[in-house]
Amino acid sequence: MRGLVILRIGALVLVTTGFYTYVGQMVPQREVQPPEEIAMTAELTTAEMVTIGQEIMKGKGLCLTCHTIGQTGALRFPDLAGIGAAAGSRVPGLSDIEYFAQSMYEPTAFVVSGFPPAMPPANLPPIGLTDDEILSVIAALQNLGGTPTVTMTTTHNYYKGAAAPGGTQAGRQ
Repeated sequence: MRGLVILRIGALVLVTTGFYTYVGQMVPQREVQPPEEIAMTAELTTAEMVTIGQEIMKGKGLCLTCHTIGQTGALRFPDLAGIGAAAGSRVPGLSDIEYFAQSMYEPTAFVVSGFPPAMPPANLPPIGLTDDEILSVIAALQNLGGTPTVTMTTTHNYYKGAAAPGGTQAGRQ
């Protein structure tokens, strides 16, 4: 009788393992590679910054993990379509560049109604974008319904660890 119980348990283990192995193979597999390093130079044009910013948003920045561009319905975070045109009027007293910088360096300072304050700062781990990479993302965001004006010499209140809005602007060294 004891041998029959052991046989049943062994059969159950084999069937269960086989079932989960089968189900696991049905899930699409996707190889994830670390993001490619992007060469950021002071000579980049605004158009080049837009292209680089879009790549950062898709890859290293992880922006499109939560945000969408041009989708409706139940969204995890605000849709970014048209944000380039709306950014300058989102927070009174902030230009579009300052609004985008604040949204990335201090994302809980202004939270769009109906969405959680769950975005991590883009300049800190786990994202860890550099100031120049953030400038490129700002150019890409300006391009979504607006006209990009950011250059590699643009500064804002958060550049190089400057104080929060209202503090002194940090210049380029």
